[in-house]
Amino acid sequence: MNRRDALSKVAILMGGTLTAPTLMAMSRVGEKPASVAGIADFSLTDTQRKIVAEVAEHIIPKTTTAGAKDAGVPAFIELMLKDCYKQPEHESFLEGVTNLEKSNFLGLSATEQVAVLKKLEAETNELMKTYNVKAVKVGDNVDKESMDAKKKGVPFWRLMKELTLSGYFTSEAGIKASFVYEEVPGKFEAIKLKPGQKAFAY
Repeated sequence: MNRRDALSKVAILMGGTLTAPTLMAMSRVGEKPASVAGIADFSLTDTQRKIVAEVAEHIIPKTTTAGAKDAGVPAFIELMLKDCYKQPEHESFLEGVTNLEKSNFLGLSATEQVAVLKKLEAETNELMKTYNVKAVKVGDNVDKESMDAKKKGVPFWRLMKELTLSGYFTSEAGIKASFVYEEVPGKFEAIKLKPGQKAFAY
């Protein structure tokens, strides 16, 4: 399975719904950025990269299994935004990172950082109620022309969560942390999983 197929399957793990721009971005994986109309230059500063890494690690922290940093999620997020998302999402993401930078996010304690992110979660829940692009279920048709006409990007926090989960569960570290990974499986047969036993991923 290539990463493009894996990204599509991640949507199922996330409850079957993603914002339309993320579905559109997933459909562009593997394409050359220059060939996708409307994709402009996107880059983060070193400080912003550190903020993205810390936020991703709060979403999926390291425990007995790999966290977001170990799985390479921060680099995945920047690459996906640069190569597959369009300007509205670039602007909303940069606005969110800049706001965290202005609040001295990296200078806060872990507890204070979590408090900031919880407040951001509550604010984003309100923003999503009025967001002008409805979330669509995987498999539904996405009207590309309609999407191109939308100007307001998906809120920063929603993008962070979607990209963190997508990056983590399509990485080797993320798969191995969540499933029993069999690179070359044997025959398929029905088995009963024991309580607490991981499912298998091939």
